Amino acid sequence: MMDIPRKPLMHFVNPFTDIGFKIIFGQEASKDLLITLLNELLLGEHHIEDLTFLDKEDRSNNISDRGIVYDLYCRTSTGEYIIVEMQNRWHSNFLDRTLFYVCRAISRQTENPDAIAVNELLQAKLEGQKGSQIAKEEAVAYGRQQSKNYGDRYKPSTVYGIFLMNFEEEGLEPKFRTDTVIADRENGRVVNAHFRQIYLQFPFFQKELAECKTLYDKLIYTLKNMMYWNRMPDELKDQVFQRLNQLAAVANLSEDNRIAYDKAVDSIMIGIARDESMLMKGIQQGLQQGIQQGVQQGRITEKQENAQNLKKLGVSIDIIAQATGLTAEEIDKL
Repeated sequence: MMDIPRKPLMHFVNPFTDIGFKIIFGQEASKDLLITLLNELLLGEHHIEDLTFLDKEDRSNNISDRGIVYDLYCRTSTGEYIIVEMQNRWHSNFLDRTLFYVCRAISRQTENPDAIAVNELLQAKLEGQKGSQIAKEEAVAYGRQQSKNYGDRYKPSTVYGIFLMNFEEEGLEPKFRTDTVIADRENGRVVNAHFRQIYLQFPFFQKELAECKTLYDKLIYTLKNMMYWNRMPDELKDQVFQRLNQLAAVANLSEDNRIAYDKAVDSIMIGIARDESMLMKGIQQGLQQGIQQGVQQGRITEKQENAQNLKKLGVSIDIIAQATGLTAEEIDKL
């Protein structure tokens, strides 16, 4: 029977679980934290004032694309789309999947731009106006304005794909952050600024807290280590960390979130136990194979030594071959 590791007692949620990530960044109550993280990631490139969470499921007319679910999918107040995906463990073809996510978000903008513009603006409006007729009329007018020119449907809003990875991806350079753009291969000039991907490989972030001088570094350090803390370090006194302390404390979770979080942690523990079991099985098989290979090699070496001794005594090749089982060619080489 497989032994399951004992579930650790945590003060803060593990942000690399789906539910932990959602608690910290994926709800209206924590939207300010998500905006702060995104602005630090995009510092000097783009500044987000506000954003709206969108339906994470792709409801494409293409049945093969339906059911694609992002961890977070949102639209900024200035029209950019942002996909945030958290991946705790390695999956095959992960980079291809992230490419598909961003391309799919771009292509969705051209399928029915009127409906998309109307639905997204209406969703944002209804958050504050509870289905008022004014909000609907404004959304329809916005959609008509967006589709005035035929060519506008091929001018997409920028899509950012931001991927937090708690593993090392062999398809990327061995470093913490990788930024990708569509650029001229020869001179590096950006050809199309509407396609952006940012990969964060957390195992490569090795800074200690004392080395983290920027808010960006402190946020990354906190996300990587907070699951092991009993309290927020004294060095993290900024308001954003006080907010994180409040939201991410396991003791502050609602009953539903606590149940979902416990299930997520149990699933991780079972996965770890399964991986360890497979690793031990692989080690045992490797040891057994190594022993067998060693025995086999030892027998060959013994035959070769016996053949050499017989040759020195002047015994004929045919007799040596019969005695040792080696071929005449093998004996000649000794």
